[in-house]
Amino acid sequence: MGFAHTVGGTRYVFDDLRTLLARATPARSGDLLAGVAAASSAERVAAQRALADLPLGHFLDESVIPYEADEVTRLIVDSHDPRAFAPVRHLTVGGFRDWLLADADGAVLSALAPGLTPEMVAAVSKICRVQDLVAIAAKCRVVTRFRNTLGLPGTLSIRLQPNDPVDDPKGVAAQILDGLLLGAGDAVIGVNPATDSPDNICRLLTMLDALRERFAIPTQSCVLAHVTTTLLAIERGAPVDIVFQSIGGTEGVNRSFGVSLDLLREAREAALGLRRGTLGDNVMYFETGQGSALSAEAHHGCDQQTLEARAYAVARAFAPLLVNSVVGFIGPEYLFDGKQILRAGLEDHFCGKLLGLPMGVDVCYTNHAEADQDDMDALLTLLGVAGVTYVMGVPGADDVMLAYQSTSFHDGLYARAVLGKRPAPEFAAWLDAMGIARRTPEQLPAVMAPVLA
Repeated sequence: MGFAHTVGGTRYVFDDLRTLLARATPARSGDLLAGVAAASSAERVAAQRALADLPLGHFLDESVIPYEADEVTRLIVDSHDPRAFAPVRHLTVGGFRDWLLADADGAVLSALAPGLTPEMVAAVSKICRVQDLVAIAAKCRVVTRFRNTLGLPGTLSIRLQPNDPVDDPKGVAAQILDGLLLGAGDAVIGVNPATDSPDNICRLLTMLDALRERFAIPTQSCVLAHVTTTLLAIERGAPVDIVFQSIGGTEGVNRSFGVSLDLLREAREAALGLRRGTLGDNVMYFETGQGSALSAEAHHGCDQQTLEARAYAVARAFAPLLVNSVVGFIGPEYLFDGKQILRAGLEDHFCGKLLGLPMGVDVCYTNHAEADQDDMDALLTLLGVAGVTYVMGVPGADDVMLAYQSTSFHDGLYARAVLGKRPAPEFAAWLDAMGIARRTPEQLPAVMAPVLA
């Protein structure tokens, strides 16, 4: 079955759903690299119009990757909830956009999420302008819990990212001190390890847990090791709060990451068995990024944004505490400049929230991208308005281990201040109790000097 639309006297034909979605995607370098992008603005508009006329029910009849060839497709199809989908089944993609803007509220969208497939939400995002992506996502509310409560109205959380090039404990601790004194760390204190060995991971986990317990910080820690290394750490009795893994939207890209759905299930069960959460049992943390499937040569001719949305179906199956689109991290080969990064970050947040996920975005870029911190300020502000669950907190916005540019602790303070946001309530109460929020800059280091002892 094909799709067609005429623009400017030219009739454009799209052979299948995969092609239609790819041609309708706003321009980005990764799709050009993959050879799936529209050849002209006119073809893109024709695809967007054809997509707008497509009934939502069609997405249940045609898969962009065959059911028998891909376990992510099987997960999407087998987990679809037809009763939840019923209120919008009669709509086209364009009608769904109008309904989201005019009629849907937070409670309705929460109930709808199990009835939506990634391809549906990717499709509607492709015909949205930036203000639509912001306005619709702002209606979605996803709340998760472990030792504190994330995603409540009026809150903006921050992942404290204290990476060190050699995993030096004092270097990590100094960055944690810096972040805590500036109100970061309620989402998670999460270290990307320079060395993914079980001994190193256990050492970092033990240090993070000792620090958290010493100051009774109501948050969770995570060392972002490969899931198999984290499982080894659990077997050794390490204090694992949250299990991390990078994931993608096809079986092939997950295989390139060294994971499968069964392995993720095993890891979640192991973490649940530790019963370390005090308020909830959301124990998984996933990171994603547009372009990962093409990088792994596992994109099946699909556009990168649709595959990114499919990664959220994987995340959704494991009730995560946090999901993070590391939007500009993979590089300009996939998102060329600030404009493409901004659009992609808003799309990712929009799609994840509609699918019922606690979405954060690493507002970031690599040094060889055509982007700068002004672009990141714009995206950070728009995401804050859109209700993003959390953003990154990196000293000086410059990650010295991963060598990319993100958002600083001060950027998080800016976003909270201008948007009237607070940290997670339990963490906000801890900040107040420690006197951090009330002290002068000169007095602050004395509050937690023992961190570096």
